[in-house]
Amino acid sequence: MTRLRIAIAQFNAHVGDLAGNAARILEFAGRAREGGADVLLTPELALSGYPAEDLLMRPDFYRACTAQLELLARAAPLPIVIGHPEELEDNRYNAASLVAGGKVVATYRKHRLPNYEVFDEERYFAPGHKPCVIELKGVRCGLAICADVWESGAAEAAAHGGAELILTLNASPFHMNKQARRYEVLRDRVAGTGKPVIYANLVGGQDELVFDGASFAMDGQGRLTHQLPAFVEALEFIDYADGHLLPGRIAEPASREAELYAALKLGVADYLGKNGFPGAIIGLSGGIDSALTLAIAVDALGADQVRAVMMPSPWTAQMSLDDSREMVRRLGVQYDEIPIAAAMEQFAVLLAPTFAQLGPKPAWDTTDENLQARIRGMLLMALSNRTGRIVLTTGNKSEMAVGYATLYGDMAGGFAVIKDVAKTLVYRLANWRNAVSDVIPRNIITRAPSAELKPGQTDQDTLPPYEVLDAIIEAYMERDESPRQIIAAGYDEADVRKVVGMLKKNEYKRRQAPVGIRVTQRGFGKDWRYPITSRYPDEY
Repeated sequence: MTRLRIAIAQFNAHVGDLAGNAARILEFAGRAREGGADVLLTPELALSGYPAEDLLMRPDFYRACTAQLELLARAAPLPIVIGHPEELEDNRYNAASLVAGGKVVATYRKHRLPNYEVFDEERYFAPGHKPCVIELKGVRCGLAICADVWESGAAEAAAHGGAELILTLNASPFHMNKQARRYEVLRDRVAGTGKPVIYANLVGGQDELVFDGASFAMDGQGRLTHQLPAFVEALEFIDYADGHLLPGRIAEPASREAELYAALKLGVADYLGKNGFPGAIIGLSGGIDSALTLAIAVDALGADQVRAVMMPSPWTAQMSLDDSREMVRRLGVQYDEIPIAAAMEQFAVLLAPTFAQLGPKPAWDTTDENLQARIRGMLLMALSNRTGRIVLTTGNKSEMAVGYATLYGDMAGGFAVIKDVAKTLVYRLANWRNAVSDVIPRNIITRAPSAELKPGQTDQDTLPPYEVLDAIIEAYMERDESPRQIIAAGYDEADVRKVVGMLKKNEYKRRQAPVGIRVTQRGFGKDWRYPITSRYPDEY
């Protein structure tokens, strides 16, 4: 009887921490050996972390990776398949090596280099062209790296080379509905090769990306045999015997809201944790966006690591103050109230002589509104400077799209938690979080959204209803539909023209926004690269 036990190390790598990542791999390797594993499978570029971006341009980075790989090989308590960057004969590769017996036994070089969405691998790597089939306890295993199983060719070449089992290393970032798509493409590879597949994926936050793990295995008929949990580190054992994967544990799938909330929580925890910030500061408004951001931050970091600040103006409703006080009471976070009326008056005095030269002052304009936001931004950044804590901004994707945010005001901060979460989805997440435990006061969820920068203001004074706004943004921005197509789908032409015009006009703002967590297939970040200066008229 031929039997091979493979252990998957679904772990949280730290970009650039080569020694730390190697130590974690060895920790997983020790546990894998204790569990009777014959080989440990790590994620893509596990040694360096992913994406290492322009660190991959540096020759010294490759030298350091090679040295660390050799050290790891000598210390490995069992064979390990390790993802790492490799420099060889003036070419650089996204590679996976089998280390055993103190040395590198075989190396596979990734064939398919993705250059779309958030991926820039053609910038850094040359493609490999040869399959790599390694033998482990009499079982011939073909290696593949991430995009190699998203397209036909590489896995099929391994099967033609005699592979009985495909082992694939992955750094596949999360977005909503991603796991279903992974199952689909892996079933295509199973159909094309007739071989079972083991899929090991990275977990953890890296700048705007979140990797969900959710590693799994499929048998030769495309049936799921193992499913690891998402958004947590895990070590799983998978047994292959007489040509078949033996059934194992399958983690229960989460709801869309639970999955998304977990992604945001992990993104916050790792951005602050990996960058050494001692905690977070959040400006509360009494609205839904800051409330959700506060809940996520507390769940990610703990109440003792979060400070909430309410900065009421003369236009702030008493309800907003009451709801903010109630929410911080429920969550147990440190809370400050800093009224800004005096600062507003002082700015008015300072600006009055200059403004007088510009003609009669309007009764009210955006200058008055934006000053409030910028005063609040200055106060938050002052607290950040004094405490070392990072300011988490609270703007959502709908606002980022149409510029419904103030530069150097509510956009001031270091990390944008819900930057890729549309307003309608913000409400769904808030309701989901309250179903877990009631932390967001009901008034915050049910009241009409308002920036409260002038009397009686609501968001819908200047924006279409959020259901309409979000649908137009998704069609134009995420699916690249033209205005003509969106109108043909039933949306009012005036609304479409307004939203698309605002979206294009505010690109300059988005370029100055802090980095934020990507949870859709296309966020305003690495995979949205539109010119600020453009006269393209769109198709109507």
